[in-house]
Amino acid sequence: MSNTTALITGATSGIGKATAIEFAKYGINLILCGRRQERLDQLKKELSPQTNIHTLTFDVRDKTGTTKAIQSLPKPFSAIDILINNAGNAHGLDPIQNGDLDDWDAMMDINVKGLLYVSKAVIPQMVERKSGHIINIGSSAGKEVYPKGNVYCGSKHAVLAITEGMRIDLNPFGIKVSAINPGLVETEFSKVRFKGDAIADSVYKGFKALQAEDIADIIYFTISRPAHVNIADLLVFPTAQANSTTVKKEL
Repeated sequence: MSNTTALITGATSGIGKATAIEFAKYGINLILCGRRQERLDQLKKELSPQTNIHTLTFDVRDKTGTTKAIQSLPKPFSAIDILINNAGNAHGLDPIQNGDLDDWDAMMDINVKGLLYVSKAVIPQMVERKSGHIINIGSSAGKEVYPKGNVYCGSKHAVLAITEGMRIDLNPFGIKVSAINPGLVETEFSKVRFKGDAIADSVYKGFKALQAEDIADIIYFTISRPAHVNIADLLVFPTAQANSTTVKKEL
């Protein structure tokens, strides 16, 4: 893995950060992407003793900025072997008739279009080399729709459809394409979704949610399979969760 380079979007927190930490243990060269430069700088400082790090600051919603950032990579980081499309978010939890248009735009722009912009900037070099592995971080919300999840669920269903399309189109080039779909993971996700409202603190109470490190471990397992093995689509819940609306909580 020491000769392998991975690009991770949304690397400043949650699953993206945990994945960077996990990959660094194995000497994978890392391109860490995010919007918060100070967090990227801190993570680079922490992980540099273990591997080579390059940071890119851009917003995946910015088509031109995304392309320019990835094209700016210095030669030692220019050949990307692994792409982790992790950047994503949820905004609001409203019935469709009360939905906020800005929230809808944010979810579709980041979760769907952002994933496409980053992929478009990286895939051609994988096609040219006839190798590579793309992992799209989906959600259990891409498998089922729950009340008030409408647009967020729609965006994650789109991620799974795009992932399947990628796998078909890139099959002739030997490129692996995987989807990892977590259920409830205890990260900043709910704080963003509820815009800092105190309700976010109650989401993970009464049960043991998945941790970002759990998903990072699964992501490393996925990329470390033999060349003939591709984990195409994986759904993972905490033990307390049966589906999007059934969670066993201790009172």
